This record gives sequence, C-alpha cells and structure tokens, in this order.
Amino acid sequence: DVPAARALPDTAVPANGISLIWPTSGKLVRGFDGVNSKGIDIANVAGTPVLAAAPGTVVYAGNGLRGYGNLLIIKHNADFLTAYAHNRKLLVKEGERVAQGETIAEMGDTDYDRVVLHFELRYGGRSIDPSRYLPAR
Repeated sequence: DVPAARALPDTAVPANGISLIWPTSGKLVRGFDGVNSKGIDIANVAGTPVLAAAPGTVVYAGNGLRGYGNLLIIKHNADFLTAYAHNRKLLVKEGERVAQGETIAEMGDTDYDRVVLHFELRYGGRSIDPSRYLPAR
C-alpha cells in the first residue's frame, strides 16, 4: 500500500525542483535571511563573468527595479526564477534562451556600494535560500 501523497505546505520546496550551479566565482559576503537579504551576495572584481545558474528564458533584462541596478531574471520552469543584480553589463536580452553555465552578464556595482553579484532564487514568486540548491564549494 502506498500512502496518499500529503499536500506540502506552501513554504516547502521540492528537493528535485531545480539543479543550480554557482552563478559566478568569488567570496560569499552575505547570506540569505529572507528579510533584509532576499538572496546571496558574491563579491569579486568588476567584469567577472556571471553565469546562468540553470537553463531557461530571460524574462527581464534592464535597470527598472530600484535597488537592483542592471538586473537579469531568468525563468527556468513554471515555478523557479533566478535573479542576477548589480551587473556592469548585460550580455543577453529578454526572450533569449540561455544554457546552464552560459555567460549572461559582467559583475559590477550598479545601484550598490561594492562590486557584487546579488543572486536570488524564487519559487512560486517567493524568495528562497539559493545556497540550499547550490553545490558545496
């Protein structure tokens, strides 16, 4: 007998939902807390390549969201999005398909006080801790 699948609370995320790679190299300087930090910050030098953490479609490329600078948002499937903020230069356009590991931007400090990639993972529109989905390094 297989027990009926129990409904997951809306905060639970399926472990098999998405497989991410680190979006850039550098030092993790700020973790996720869900309140003040809706993602993680990785510091490095300006121009460091920013990579697509998973394959998907670019749904936003611009600087219209205050506090994020030059921002890319990639939709991976019906549930998951990743966001890449404070870039010096965006290398992909809205509507473009990207492969996991493809260079999508150059790290910068737009709308921020230091060179950093602010990386967010959203599940069903809510920010969740991306470090839980990134490989150990």
